[in-house]
Amino acid sequence: MTSRELAEMMQKSPAECHKALVREYGRYVYAIVYNKLRGCGTKEDMEECVSDVFADLFMKCKVDGASENDVKYLISTIAQRKAIDSFRSLTARANHISDADEDDMNMLASDFSVDEHVDRSELRRVLLDKIDELGEPDSTIIIQKFYYNRNSREIAESVSMTSNAVRVRCARAMDKLRSMLVEVGMTI
Repeated sequence: MTSRELAEMMQKSPAECHKALVREYGRYVYAIVYNKLRGCGTKEDMEECVSDVFADLFMKCKVDGASENDVKYLISTIAQRKAIDSFRSLTARANHISDADEDDMNMLASDFSVDEHVDRSELRRVLLDKIDELGEPDSTIIIQKFYYNRNSREIAESVSMTSNAVRVRCARAMDKLRSMLVEVGMTI
């Protein structure tokens, strides 16, 4: 959802806009909050933090209706900051993690980050959608070159073209893909 779409929805029906945002980004926000609070908070603490994220978004943020930027990044920033604030509040109030325990917890913590995994999955999905929009044979050429690491000769055999034609199509397809990704706020 872009800033412009959000501003239009807010003008039509703020209640429907709120529902659409929670429906589209609720799991994403919960993943970020869960990743930050999983060691110290209860399920209720996490749900309260998710509610606080959307409350902050609705109450405090001014949406630029002229912008085509994705609001996901704004929501991500608010969610991370709220989760960190909640973590500090919960650990200070409960006082159940000492400095030595915190060092031990950091050593035991997984390197797997849920919010980073979700971001990478979302980026992959958008990239593959844009590659599909290129159409044939460009999408096949891009997939084989960058996902399967095949050279121009191998690709040419599979798409019944010359290797020179594959190289030219690949360069043009990459230019198209770059411009399509810039339109949605991504860069290669």
